[in-house]
Amino acid sequence: MIRAQLLTVAGEWLSGGDELVQRWRTDNSGFIWIDLLGEEAQSEKAFLLSMDCHPLAIEDVQRFRHPPKTETFDNYTLILYRGITEFNKDLTIQQMNIALFAGERCLISCHPRHSMGVNYYWENAQAENLLVSPGLLASRIMRFSVGRYLEAILAFEPSLTELEDSMQEKPNDEVMRELIAYQARLRKLKRIFSYHEKLVTNLLKDVPQQLIEEDGDIEHALQDLFERCERLHGLCTMYYDICGDLINGYLSISSHQLNNTMRVLTVITAIFVPLTFIAGIYGMNFENMPELRAPHGYFYTLGAMLVIAAGFGVFAYKKWL
Repeated sequence: MIRAQLLTVAGEWLSGGDELVQRWRTDNSGFIWIDLLGEEAQSEKAFLLSMDCHPLAIEDVQRFRHPPKTETFDNYTLILYRGITEFNKDLTIQQMNIALFAGERCLISCHPRHSMGVNYYWENAQAENLLVSPGLLASRIMRFSVGRYLEAILAFEPSLTELEDSMQEKPNDEVMRELIAYQARLRKLKRIFSYHEKLVTNLLKDVPQQLIEEDGDIEHALQDLFERCERLHGLCTMYYDICGDLINGYLSISSHQLNNTMRVLTVITAIFVPLTFIAGIYGMNFENMPELRAPHGYFYTLGAMLVIAAGFGVFAYKKWL
């Protein structure tokens, strides 16, 4: 589906479809936002080529799960990032690539499914007069998406606190499994947020002259976007490290408990192995068994067993075993 919003030189704001694109091309004036929603790959490619988008940029946009990036071409600055369509409390997400081509008097957005950021500014672009600055509009759309990520990550913090309390009070395998699952999902999110942070960093290092010349404070908008991405990446990294620390703590506690158990078993074994040896020797009732006919041999043997047991008991009490 192709939809468009056109701001004419006369200040008229129009909404429609492909006919507004033709009018914008014919008049060669005004500002337009073209939104491609769920277009087939061939028709999307043909349209973008007709808008003088670079073939390599189109290839990146249509590549499945291409990592977020930004690149400046002759006619457009491409911003390709990951938007979310679903973000659950357990950190499972559904995401999609959103491409924004910010050019002279033109913004083109491409996405396979509905995007809350695109839809929000589709309703509010006129009120904020954002069509006159395609680069600023693109940064606002990405900022909205990053804001949704930030809200979802902050909402996860109470759940992590509960897991931390459970791990300290009564660690168990169920909590351990939850932590491992969260850590795996946070690793995935951390990679996405790292891409976003690098994307905005690259834009800030070398802001395209075309965006600077627009009617909009693009540098401050990009700085604000960078701070959000940096905070998001930092929070995700911190939560990932906390999960890792809790997992290591659980393993340390389990290892300590196992060591204590093995220590008790070792002491018991050390006490009873000599006794078992003696009992085994004197339990072999051969005729020529040494000491077989000693009148007090039974008592000597019991005494020796008690002395050995007491000796190992002292060793255990002194923690020498």
